[in-house]
Amino acid sequence: MHADNHHGSLRTAWLVVALLVPVALLNYLDRQLVATMQKSIVGDVTGITSQEQWGHMLACFKWTYAIASPFAGLIGDRFSKSLVICLSLFAWSAITWATGQATTYEHLLATRAAMGLSEAFYIPTALALIAEQHAAGTRSRAVGIHQIGIYLGLMLGSLGGFVADSPRLGWRWGFSAIGLVGVIYALPLFVLLRRWSHRGAAERRHSAESPVGSAAALLANPSFRLLLAYFTLPAIAGWVVRDWMPSVLQKDLGLTQGLAGVSAVIYWQGAAIASAVLGGWLADRWMRTTDRGRIYVSALGMALIVPALLGVGVVIGTKSLPLAILFLMLFGFGWGFFDTNNMPILSQIVPAERRAAGYGLMNMVSTSCGGLADVGFGWLRDQQVPLPLIFGGFAALACLSAWLVLCIRPVNRS
Repeated sequence: MHADNHHGSLRTAWLVVALLVPVALLNYLDRQLVATMQKSIVGDVTGITSQEQWGHMLACFKWTYAIASPFAGLIGDRFSKSLVICLSLFAWSAITWATGQATTYEHLLATRAAMGLSEAFYIPTALALIAEQHAAGTRSRAVGIHQIGIYLGLMLGSLGGFVADSPRLGWRWGFSAIGLVGVIYALPLFVLLRRWSHRGAAERRHSAESPVGSAAALLANPSFRLLLAYFTLPAIAGWVVRDWMPSVLQKDLGLTQGLAGVSAVIYWQGAAIASAVLGGWLADRWMRTTDRGRIYVSALGMALIVPALLGVGVVIGTKSLPLAILFLMLFGFGWGFFDTNNMPILSQIVPAERRAAGYGLMNMVSTSCGGLADVGFGWLRDQQVPLPLIFGGFAALACLSAWLVLCIRPVNRS
């Protein structure tokens, strides 16, 4: 009987992951469309006159996302995770539809700010739910499969340039259609998640820790502070690669909007999918022999990201698209190892009732810095600073990150 209960519980845990993969896809598809449709949006929306201004619009999403993230994590720890996830999906999908109606820069800024606010509630809550459902033996694989939804969303978003260039469709149609899909999926998702994700509900109802107490406890933990820095530094480059690489390839290599979007996203996200699967399996297997298994896999990913960033900055200057794609794929392979293991490592250093809050705090710092990076990168582009110098700086931050994660001291194998 015990074996049957364990099998049923594990099956339910994987069903929860399967339900969340499409949500993760929509979460990042909605974000990526702006980057791949930049030329069409700038040509149609009034009031956009510089790259720095575009960077401010990208940063507006990140800053509202950052401000809301700690609060969102606390909400995810204290209330029904299924309800938080589905309300977040419904809200950001409605805002995605509204983005397609924007006619001025101010309107676009408002929708991106609202998008950041609504999407902030999803990732911390979803990853905490997965960690809650999956024990140590499957946790990294479960998170890795969920992250595949993110990478697929970015890959589909890379096609946005072709949609924007189509006379029959256009950029507005893309936002409107995808927004409606998310609104429709939210209701059946809520019904199914409520049925399959009850584990841990009793503990959440009895959690009485104040928001200030939760944040103070997290920041008092030396390993959490290390993870916070480790999570943030490489994400600065990650945001720039996602948000700016289509524009960089279009302008520096003379590509069309559609080809630039595909080249800048689809190959490295494909590599990230492969490494998320491999990294999750390798981390779970390594954890059988050492409680630092996930840390070692994540550090290995960071070791791949360093030369990838150096290479991207150099080869774009040579006008070589194949070499640029090759180094972006190396970046993606390292990114999958890194991305898959952040919540599992967090689960080893903080108790279950603080996981969503911890990830929310990590998101706040990471996306705040990402917003600054978007504005700064736009300003550097306007000043014509060489790409090798910019990406060399990103590589230095990634190198520091590899050392930081190796300093983390896990307290359990869960």
